[in-house]
Amino acid sequence: MALVDCDPLMRVTWADPVTGKRGYLVVHSLVSGLATGGTRMRAGCTMAEVEDLALGMARKTAVFNLPVGGAKGGIDCDPKDPGAKDVLHRFVEAMRPWIDAHWVTAEDLGVPQHLIDEVFEEVGLQQSYHAAIRRAPDAEHTLRRIRAGLNAPVPGGLLLGDVVGGYGVAQSCLGVVRSRGWQEDRTTVAVQGVGTMGGGAAWYLHEAGLRIVAVADAAGTLYHPDGLDVPALLESRDRFGEIDRTQVPEDVHRFSRDEVLATDVDILIPAAVSYAITPQRVPEIRAKVIVEAANTPVTAEAENQLASGGVPVIPDFVANSGAVAWAWWLLLGRVDADPVLSFSVLREEMLAKMPPLLEAWDADGTTPRVAALELADQHSEHNRAAEAEGRRLATIP
Repeated sequence: MALVDCDPLMRVTWADPVTGKRGYLVVHSLVSGLATGGTRMRAGCTMAEVEDLALGMARKTAVFNLPVGGAKGGIDCDPKDPGAKDVLHRFVEAMRPWIDAHWVTAEDLGVPQHLIDEVFEEVGLQQSYHAAIRRAPDAEHTLRRIRAGLNAPVPGGLLLGDVVGGYGVAQSCLGVVRSRGWQEDRTTVAVQGVGTMGGGAAWYLHEAGLRIVAVADAAGTLYHPDGLDVPALLESRDRFGEIDRTQVPEDVHRFSRDEVLATDVDILIPAAVSYAITPQRVPEIRAKVIVEAANTPVTAEAENQLASGGVPVIPDFVANSGAVAWAWWLLLGRVDADPVLSFSVLREEMLAKMPPLLEAWDADGTTPRVAALELADQHSEHNRAAEAEGRRLATIP
């Protein structure tokens, strides 16, 4: 078992006193007393799901050698429920001892950043990165930098904090393209899910010249072999991330939602939900490489089958970790509100991550997941040794 893949440090189950809805917090690991991971909200969210996601966060922070452990929050509630914000508010209040001192949270499925920040302001904690901000030498200056970074405008009419995760996924895909020696304008891509992560990835890959031939939302799959007009489709989305079909050109083919997974493409990006690709789905997969943008969209059994069939899977804790890495660089001052700097740093980091993973795969069939976990373990061991040395020195009179 990988060093980072230990048992969680703590699991908490919460019952909303008003609605009875369940919420969960899993702290997988602490580094210097801190853990990071978003808070998601969806009907059917379970403790097992949150535990898997907390492990994924621990892997992400270790791969990028960030000074923080992994955690995750989850609430079993439909985000479209009129009372969803009140449920989130009560969850934050209940988790306040951890939120105040140890757990740095942020947006996730069903919980946009602006909403969780509103709740944090309402309870007097200002911003969802509170536990880390309060440790900064100049907390007010750090808070201003974070707010400026999250709200910096970028081309396309969006904000830096909303697109940086998708930008990181796009750079992971471009790293695959370059490692494989493919021509960008001949590389085809299918994207399952056009929310924050999938939509951002599609936007930046389209901008880079790749052909996005298929996208899927809750209403179905849209396909055109010559490539879709990604900016126009994304512009037509409603607040729940669904594309307005009345604005889709007539020559675009319309298929069922799950048919996106069977599209014959170079790169498939599952960016919608966890566990989308199961062993039963594997025979349908026709992509050459899968890049995970959602959290755990490919089950372990399915990934093993794909590997046996010659299809590598770039794991989520590398491919979609740009958002958490960027957030910590913003906290630490490595980047600021300048999108050019943020994109430059993130591009450099993500492009560098891909070649070693695919080289290991080409050399002896080592899966990208195994190769990435080896890197995470190296960083985890280094951080543990550094913390132990710090504690030893602290006892010296």
